[in-house]
Amino acid sequence: MQHHDSRAKLSGSQLAALTLGAIGIVYGDIGTSPLYALKEVFAHGHLQLNPENIYGILSLIFWTLTIVVSLKYVTLILRADNNGEGGLIAMLALASTAVKDRPALRNRLLAVGMFGTAIFFGDGVITPAVSVLSAVEGMEVAAPGLEKYVVPITLVVLTALFMVQKHGTSGIGKFFGPITTIWFLVVAVLGAMHIVENPAVLAAMNPLYALTFIYQHPGLAFIALGAVILCATGAEALYADMGHFGKLPIRLAWFSLVLPSLVLNYFGQGAMLLEHPENVENPFFEMAPQWALYPLVGLATAATVIASQALITAAFSVTKQIIQLGYLPRLRILHTSEQETGQIYIPFVNWALYACIVLAVALFGSSSKLAAAYGITVTIDMLITTVMTFFVIRYAWKLTLPVCVLATGAFLVIDIMFFSANAIKIVDGGWFPLLVGVVMFSLMMTWRDGRSLLHERLRSDAIDLHPFLEAVFCSPPTRVEGTAVFLNADAGSTPNALLHNLKHNKVLHSQNLFVTVRAHEVPYISADQRIEIEDLGNDCWQVMLHFGFMNEFDVPEALKLVKERGVAINDMETSYFLSRDIIIPTIGSGMAPWREKLFAGMHRNASGIADFLSLPTNRVVELGSKVEI
Repeated sequence: MQHHDSRAKLSGSQLAALTLGAIGIVYGDIGTSPLYALKEVFAHGHLQLNPENIYGILSLIFWTLTIVVSLKYVTLILRADNNGEGGLIAMLALASTAVKDRPALRNRLLAVGMFGTAIFFGDGVITPAVSVLSAVEGMEVAAPGLEKYVVPITLVVLTALFMVQKHGTSGIGKFFGPITTIWFLVVAVLGAMHIVENPAVLAAMNPLYALTFIYQHPGLAFIALGAVILCATGAEALYADMGHFGKLPIRLAWFSLVLPSLVLNYFGQGAMLLEHPENVENPFFEMAPQWALYPLVGLATAATVIASQALITAAFSVTKQIIQLGYLPRLRILHTSEQETGQIYIPFVNWALYACIVLAVALFGSSSKLAAAYGITVTIDMLITTVMTFFVIRYAWKLTLPVCVLATGAFLVIDIMFFSANAIKIVDGGWFPLLVGVVMFSLMMTWRDGRSLLHERLRSDAIDLHPFLEAVFCSPPTRVEGTAVFLNADAGSTPNALLHNLKHNKVLHSQNLFVTVRAHEVPYISADQRIEIEDLGNDCWQVMLHFGFMNEFDVPEALKLVKERGVAINDMETSYFLSRDIIIPTIGSGMAPWREKLFAGMHRNASGIADFLSLPTNRVVELGSKVEI
């Protein structure tokens, strides 16, 4: 994946390849929403199927796609990139950096942004469940007797999808773009076939139809909005995947193929319902001629699997970023591609997502019931993104207050309307993704607070490094060949591993590096800004390594840079000393007892720091100590 700086000038073939890739990865989710969006609007019998209602709903869908996706995401929010990266975490990093001189506001923004990221995991559970279920439900139209097989087939498809994750997507990824492109063309043709029979339906593009509908039926319109927003699910993905494809391919794909296909399909469904209101049970599949139903179910299933894949990949990537920002414990991260550093697989996240998705499918059992659970997470994330955008354009871009209020105010009002319409569905199933989000948020906040308590505790017991080294060299211990790298969370204090080494082994290496790794709220830090080094005398150095949240944390690779500063390191003679702290929860100060126990458990089960920092396992020495918090 090329990154921001290398994409200044794209050749025609590069642009075409990136646009095709964006169609496959970015638009899978929003591209499969015609399977259930219009169906859900009329599903619960609140709305009569008469022409004025159908025109009103089509107009609402058209303007939702125009305002929420085209204007808000594709036009405005894609501009708010963080060194070429997008997504809530990149936006959060931009916003929190812009207000770093206002600590109270910054902390509130960080909490809101992290809640949005936690809610994303709720979305990650519902999206694969609802989209694959709605695709397989097409079988009920093809052969009504197959109803009882829908849930088992859905579970088989999802199980296969999660089992292949560990092999990465590089092998099959090249088919995503072409298959999704075929899907959009089929979706467009299906819609066009019915629009040709009833072209008057295109009049619904006039916003007057939406406004009249809202004016005449305010209560019904409010309830309908909860389902209308389903046509824009996946808009967040379009922003999150910006780092992979760049703004231009994402915009090009949207305006040239995705938007026209979606509009044609929704209007085609509307045209068909004007003629055949009895097809409201599953309008998407009822549009197709009988002979095309089975191939269409197959294509829809492939498209929803690709949409789910994009979300699973995003879940891995977001988890890695959260870990590097210090909001989750280290997890085992496997790289699935030698060429693409971004292609990763996190076993724990994979199987936790799978367990929640299976639970969702089994619990709800149909796409209609799941759709009730769907909108709430989407609208919360959209609302949070709008709020973050305000702080970015106000404090980072330094635009005037009236301009900022105008730019985000209208979107904020729309987001609040959609959110309120979905809030009434919390009892019907919205509680499920919210519960997933709240659990994730609790884990993230507990880990952050626990780490800061641990840090304070270690700092209060720490000995300053400079005076300690001076005291040691008054009567120096035996020096042995080689280099010792002491990893130290707190620069300037003496690492526990050094104290233990001197106490038990009574030797000091001929060269000693005290290394502190810092993660920053920017995606990338270049090699020339990677390292700071301070000479402490007696062949000892204090080294600070800087990484962005998208960088690979590779300490041995970064330490090669010290050679340029006159420190000669032989890889084969370097040992890495780590302190492994065992947490003992204590009653009293600190966090609530259950949170302390949870933190101690998370700390105990975190994967080793040696893997996280890419240290060679055969040259790592771990020395443990107990810490009470």
